Amino acid sequence: MNSLQGKAAIVSGAGGGIGRAISISFAQAGAKVACLDIKLKNAEETARLAGQDALAIGCDVSSESDTKAAVERAARAFGRLDILVNGAAMTDPTATVLDLDLAAWNKVFATNVGGAFLLSRWTIPHMVSAGGGSIIHIASQLGTVGTPGRVAYCSTKGALITMAKAMAADHAAQNIRVNTLSPGAVETDRMLRFGSMEKAREVLGAKHLMQRLGLPQEIAQAALFLASDASSFMTGSDLRVDGGYNAV
Repeated sequence: MNSLQGKAAIVSGAGGGIGRAISISFAQAGAKVACLDIKLKNAEETARLAGQDALAIGCDVSSESDTKAAVERAARAFGRLDILVNGAAMTDPTATVLDLDLAAWNKVFATNVGGAFLLSRWTIPHMVSAGGGSIIHIASQLGTVGTPGRVAYCSTKGALITMAKAMAADHAAQNIRVNTLSPGAVETDRMLRFGSMEKAREVLGAKHLMQRLGLPQEIAQAALFLASDASSFMTGSDLRVDGGYNAV
C-alpha cells in the first residue's frame, strides 16, 4: 500500500534534514523525485542519494518564476506529477512581534506559506491531468501550540494547517488530497540553534512524551503514508508525528 511505483513527486526543502529523508524514502518506494532546494549543491547531493530517477533543481520557493520553472522542468522530465511535498522553510529569527520588523515577518511568510501556495498553484494542473494526486504541507507541532520567541514560525505553520483544509475542499472533486504533516522537534541542522545537537536533545527531548527528538526517517515514513494509497480516505487532516509533544 505504501508503494509509489509509477508516481512522480516534487519535494521542496529537499537539500537536507526532513526533505532529504522524504526524497530518499519516496525514491525507495518507486517514485521519480524532483529534489528542490534554494542551495542547488544540497539538492544535487539528495538526488545522488535518492538514485537515478531523482532530479535536482535549484529553486527559491518564494519566487513565482523559480517555482513555475521548477514545476515545468519536473513535469517535462517525468511526464506526470502525482505528489507534492511543500517542505521548504527558512530559519526564522527568534523574536516577539515587538522585536520583529515587517520585512523579516514577510520573508518568513513568503517562504513557509508563499512557497506552498506557489508550488501548489503550478503543480495542481499537472495532477488533474494525471487523474489526481497528494499534496503534503510540512507544518509543525508548533502550528497548534505556541512557544516563546517563535511568533513568525508558529503563525506560518498554523497557516499551512488551515490552508490544507481549504485546499482539500477546493480540490477533492479532482481527486487531489491535501494534508499537513506536523513533526515534533527533529534531529536536523535547525536544532543547531541550541549550539549543538546534544544540547537540543537535552533542552527539547524532555518536552516530548517519548523523551527524545524525532529522526528525519520517522517523519519520512509518515510522508510516505500520506503520499501513497494507504491514506486514500484522508484529506484535510493534520498528521502529528510529534513524540507526544501536544498530548499533554
